[in-house]
Amino acid sequence: MLMDKICIVTGGAQGIGRCIVETFANQSAKMVFACDMNAAAMSDLEEKYPNVTSIELNVCDRNTVATFINDVQQKYGQIDVLVNNAGITRDNLIDRLSEEDWDSVIDVNLKGVFNLTQAIAPIMMENGQGSIITMSSVVGTDGNIGQSNYAATKGGVIAMTKGWAKEFSRKGAKVRANCVAPGFVATPMTIDLPEKVLDFMINKTPLQRMGEPTDIAQGVLFLASDASSFITGQTLKIDGGLVI
Repeated sequence: MLMDKICIVTGGAQGIGRCIVETFANQSAKMVFACDMNAAAMSDLEEKYPNVTSIELNVCDRNTVATFINDVQQKYGQIDVLVNNAGITRDNLIDRLSEEDWDSVIDVNLKGVFNLTQAIAPIMMENGQGSIITMSSVVGTDGNIGQSNYAATKGGVIAMTKGWAKEFSRKGAKVRANCVAPGFVATPMTIDLPEKVLDFMINKTPLQRMGEPTDIAQGVLFLASDASSFITGQTLKIDGGLVI
């Protein structure tokens, strides 16, 4: 599905991001760049997949992002798929949420998405095609207690994506922008939650289970591929029916 495509996935070291990287590699992408600050967690990717390159990257560092994207463009002349997956949580009730925790989540989850997209979208527009998929969340569409900062970023990327869908296609370029909004997924970010919280969320989900990273990766693959060539500006919820 991704034959000859150059793909960039941020937050590619573990969880959903790593699953997306591996899914893309198995779908014959020409090259998948797995970007993350945790270089050690990506050390085996290049051994397993000849079409994967791991890059230590801080999405908040605009200069490093610009250098990396320029290097990819110079080598391949194209970037076909961007998956903005890097993200963090710093949860707390609003009266206990520190300014530091607010700023850090905004920087990674919102500004980081802006940095990558700003660097890559012009390349896609010049080449006349591309797909940008940004990871949102059901928290971004429907809110959640104790996640004001996270909700702000995940709602923010949906709003930006809607604007990008219009902006990036205005000169006839077939550059699409969409979001994926996962529900409750078994990842390193959720595995340490108390058992009573896990049980509560599973019971709230009509399909009565947590999502798996592969559930999300398959949705991202669809939006990255030409199979979704007439879809842009949308948010695909993959949540087992948690939010209907």
